[in-house]
Amino acid sequence: MITPTKGIAPQRALLTIGAQISLILTEPMTVSQAWVGLKTWRARHANDAVLPFSWFVLALDTLFALGTIHYEDGSLYRKRVS
Repeated sequence: MITPTKGIAPQRALLTIGAQISLILTEPMTVSQAWVGLKTWRARHANDAVLPFSWFVLALDTLFALGTIHYEDGSLYRKRVS
């Protein structure tokens, strides 16, 4: 589920989706904006695997647990490495 397995294709693994979310989080955005941005990014890059909103939220949870994003004042932020 988090990483690709025999039953989870690489384009559906939570780390893959999390990486795609990180690519679009170039500036603070709401969860809704991130969802639309991710769907747009996936369509533009010919990633046609079905992605339900619940899987998107699980990917956000994974990124939050890894400490790579944070949520403040209604916006998602990608943490910067210094």
